[in-house]
Amino acid sequence: MLNAPYLDGIDPFVATVRAIAEPDPVHAALRAAGPLVQVDAPAGGRAWIVTDSALAREVLNDPRISKDPAFAPPGWDRCTAGLEQTAAEQPSLTTLDGPVHADLRRAHAPLLNAQRIRAQSDRIHGIARKLLTELAADRTEIDLMADFTTRYPLTVLLDLLGIPLDYVDRAADACRRMLSNQPGAQGSAIAALTELAASGLGDNGQGLAAELRDRLPAHTTQEELQYHLFALIFAGQLTTDSALGTLIAHALADGPHRNSADEGSVGELVRETLRQHPPAPFTLWRFTTTEIELAGTRLPARAPVLVDIRGINTDPDRSPGPDLAFGAGPHFCIGAQLAQLELRAAATVLRADFPDARLTVPFTELQQTTIGGLQGSRLIALPVTLHS
Repeated sequence: MLNAPYLDGIDPFVATVRAIAEPDPVHAALRAAGPLVQVDAPAGGRAWIVTDSALAREVLNDPRISKDPAFAPPGWDRCTAGLEQTAAEQPSLTTLDGPVHADLRRAHAPLLNAQRIRAQSDRIHGIARKLLTELAADRTEIDLMADFTTRYPLTVLLDLLGIPLDYVDRAADACRRMLSNQPGAQGSAIAALTELAASGLGDNGQGLAAELRDRLPAHTTQEELQYHLFALIFAGQLTTDSALGTLIAHALADGPHRNSADEGSVGELVRETLRQHPPAPFTLWRFTTTEIELAGTRLPARAPVLVDIRGINTDPDRSPGPDLAFGAGPHFCIGAQLAQLELRAAATVLRADFPDARLTVPFTELQQTTIGGLQGSRLIALPVTLHS
C-alpha cells in the first residue's frame, strides 16, 4: 500500500495576487507530485488532492465520497474550512447526495437545461447590450470589474427568476458580503438574498422562481425553497463574475477586434477561458464516508478530498475530451448552460457592438487576486474604453 506524497511548504489555499499572464506554480507542483497528494488543510490535519483526470472522474462519481459537511473531520471549524451547513441542517444541491440529491436536481434541471437556456439567448444578449451601452454613455474609461461583471449575471438571474430588477444593487451588495471575512457578514448576506428571492414567489410569479416552487417535492418548506433560490443567485453570480473579467481581458488582449464576433471564434474563446481559468480552481470539499483506497493509498473515513480542476484542465499531457470546468458526475454544475451563454453573449455584444473596445492598460499589467480557501481568482480591475 502506497502513501500519497505530502507536499510540505505548498499551500494551495493561501490568498494570492499575481499578473494575469503569470503562471500559477501551485497547480503544476501538485500535478508533478502524483495523481493523489497530501497537503495541510486550512482547518487542520491533512487533505488529499486529486490531480489526475481519470482519478478525478472516479472520485466525482464515487458514492462513498460525500458532499455533506457532516462527514468533515472532527474538530473542523466551519468558517475556517469554508463549509456550508450540513445537509440535515440545510438541504441543498451542494450538500445532498444519493436519491434525495437526484430528486432535488430533477426539480431544478428542466429550468436550466440547454433547450430552455437557448430560448433565453436574445433576452440575455439584450441585457449585456443594455448594460454595456449605458456604461459607454456614462464615461470614457470604465472598470468592468466594478461596473459590469457582478451586475450583468445578477441582472440575468433576477430577470429569469422573476425578481424585480430594482433589487440588483441589493443582490450585488449581498454577494460581495458573502466573500467577506467579517463576523456575521455571510449570515446577513444569506438573509438578504433569501428575502430578495421571496419577491419572485408571489401568486402572479411568472419566472423560474415560481416554476421551481411548483416543481419541488411537496414536503419542501418555504425556508428551504428560498435557500435553493439563494444558492442559484449566489452561485450563478460567482461563477460568471470570476470568468467574465478574464474572458473580456483575453478578448481585448490584442486590441480592437473588428469582424470577429462570429459564433465559432466566440465559442472557442469561451471554452479556452473556462479551461485555462475555471471559475473554481478546486471542487468543493468532499469527504470519505468510509475507509477507501485511491491510487493505491488507503484513506480513512472522513478524509477531506478535493479535485484540482485547474491543474487537470491545464495539464499539457491531458487526453482530449471534456474538461472539468463545471465538474462531473451527479454534482455537475446545474447552471453550466446558463453561465456559458452569459459569457458568449457578453463577448459577442462586446465585439459586434463595440468593435473599437480596448484595454486602457497593457494586458500583462492586469492583476488577479484570490481571497484564499477554495475561491477562484478574480481580476482586481479591468479598465477599458468601449469607443475609439
